[in-house]
Amino acid sequence: MTTTAALETGERTARKSDPGAPRRRRSGRLRRIGLPYLLLLPALILELLVHLVPMVIGIVVSFKELTQFYIRDWNTAPWAGLDNYSLAVDFNAPVGEALLSSFLTTCLFTVLSVGLCWLLGVAAAVFMQESFRGRGFLRTLFLVPYALPVYAAVITWAFMFQRDNGLVNHVVHDQLGLTDSAPFWLIGDNSFFALLVVSVWKGWPFAFLIVMAGLQNIPREIYEAAALDGAGIWQQVRRITLPALGPVNQVLVLVLFLWTFNDFNTPFVLFGEAAPEAADLISLHIYQSSFQTWNFGTGSAMSVLLLLFLLVVTGAYLWFTSRGRKATDA
Repeated sequence: MTTTAALETGERTARKSDPGAPRRRRSGRLRRIGLPYLLLLPALILELLVHLVPMVIGIVVSFKELTQFYIRDWNTAPWAGLDNYSLAVDFNAPVGEALLSSFLTTCLFTVLSVGLCWLLGVAAAVFMQESFRGRGFLRTLFLVPYALPVYAAVITWAFMFQRDNGLVNHVVHDQLGLTDSAPFWLIGDNSFFALLVVSVWKGWPFAFLIVMAGLQNIPREIYEAAALDGAGIWQQVRRITLPALGPVNQVLVLVLFLWTFNDFNTPFVLFGEAAPEAADLISLHIYQSSFQTWNFGTGSAMSVLLLLFLLVVTGAYLWFTSRGRKATDA
């Protein structure tokens, strides 16, 4: 007690004799607090320049009558108010009808692509949990589509889908004889299935990678106990694997949905600037409405409407999933 009292007395005496000590402590605390923000500043500036500034400019352009006549100085383009938005959502007019058809096609494509990517990714990840010879090679092989550059992979698929000398028709028509004649894959109704195949092929390895990482957090003892109780493989997947992967699947489905709904590279490289009507995804449709008709005001309005739709869907999805998680925890 005497020693502690003496130390406290010495500290008070030292603070009185050194009036600058509190100021130095506050300065050191401010440096510690401000250092993380200082390190994040370059990334925040780049984010502002690359994403936020173009987004704000795009919103401003959506309220302007910006055509090829004002492209050199878009500030002089007259204000259109909500005319661009009215034109985009007028589903009885050609522009609105085409946008609605593209939107519905994109919704169907997204549901099928995300569902198949998730299903293949979960099945492959569960299969890879068991040790067997060649497992490492198969894991590497499964990740090849995800590691390849998008343009190189899609161009390869475009050659494979050629009608006369493509590999797909060579196998489907020439070797297996499943069709009466060699079908067209890059035009007509078959273009939707060709686009879906390419999207699933390059998207499911990401689901496989995420689910495989999530499976590492499930203790093997749970499966061993379930097997001793007589649970089969399907019961273990349904009762243990899928519930334990709930948080992982929630994030995975959301990311796959946003990537697929906004996918521009795949249809653009596969079909070119003019996609067939059956594979007219909304991202490519907005590009065509902007850069082929030179009506950037209408194209920007479509982009803003797409952004609002994705924000609403993402917010609703996060609200429902968080609500379901809280109900499960309770």
